[in-house]
Amino acid sequence: LGMSSSPRKYYSTLSKIRKEWSNINQSNFRRSIKRLSSEKLIEEKIFSDGSFKLILTKKGREQAKKLNLLGSSINFKKPKKWDGKWRIVAFDIPEKDRIFRGILRNHLRELKFFKLQHSVFVSPYPFEKMILELTQLYSAQAYVRVITATSIDNENRLRRHFLKK
Repeated sequence: LGMSSSPRKYYSTLSKIRKEWSNINQSNFRRSIKRLSSEKLIEEKIFSDGSFKLILTKKGREQAKKLNLLGSSINFKKPKKWDGKWRIVAFDIPEKDRIFRGILRNHLRELKFFKLQHSVFVSPYPFEKMILELTQLYSAQAYVRVITATSIDNENRLRRHFLKK
C-alpha cells in the first residue's frame, strides 16, 4: 500500500483487501497461523488494539525460498530455439538425505526432464541455475552433478521425446 501513487488507488486496494478478508474462513486461518507458529516458520505479534503482525522467521524465509524456487520451475518458458546442448543431472544422494532425493526427483519430473537412469535425468533446456540453487538450498552440492553436453549416445530417442511436446 505504501507504493500506491494516489489516495484513490490506496482506498481501492484497501476495499479489495477488506472484501477478500471477509471471504477467508477465520477458524481455518487461525489454525494455519498456529501450525506455522508451532513449526517456527512465523512469529505472531499481537498489539493492544487487537491488531496483529505476522513475521517470517529465518526458518520461514528458507521455506519460502524453497517454495519460490519450486514455483519458478512451473513458470519456466522453453526457449524457442534449442541451443544443441543437453543438460544432464546425475546424483548419488545418501539414504539419510532421502527426503531431498525425493524433492529433487519430483522437481526434475516437474521440469519435464527425461529419466535416463534411476539417478540420471536429461533435458535440452537450460535449467542448470535452477538445479544448482536447489542443491545449495538443501546443502546437497556434494551429491549432485550438473553436466552440459553437446552429444549423447541415444540422442535420436531424446530428440523424439522432446520434439513431440
